[in-house]
Amino acid sequence: GDIGHAEVLQGIEGRLVEGAKLRAVKGNIDGGELLHLPEYISFSIEGFSLLMMHIAGPLGRYTPRLRQLLQQYRPQLLLCGHSHILKVQRDGAFGGMLYVNPGAAGIHGFHKQRTMIRMALDQGKIAQMEVIDMGKRAKMS
Repeated sequence: GDIGHAEVLQGIEGRLVEGAKLRAVKGNIDGGELLHLPEYISFSIEGFSLLMMHIAGPLGRYTPRLRQLLQQYRPQLLLCGHSHILKVQRDGAFGGMLYVNPGAAGIHGFHKQRTMIRMALDQGKIAQMEVIDMGKRAKMS
């Protein structure tokens, strides 16, 4: 979420390895050409059930809508954003679901550091996970 412009998605798609699929959800700043994006996505990949939604709320204090979706789908991995705060932690209240918020990679917003997370999923296990620090957010003039 909070993609901003369709060109961002096109740029990411152009960098995917062959056979990879880009999945994205609508964020609170996404309008116009991005209105077609879904509010959330539930899917399975490499033995993991995932739920992706932009506005989740803080770990354990989820929005009512997300709480409803967590009850419905019971994902092993929640991918969310909105807060611009990097966090990876298990939530025991939802069966040890892994809560992943990669922070913020963009140059706009209130975050000071730009971060994202790369992970490899392999047959129900996280083979590797790393935080990529992309440096300080550019100052707006």
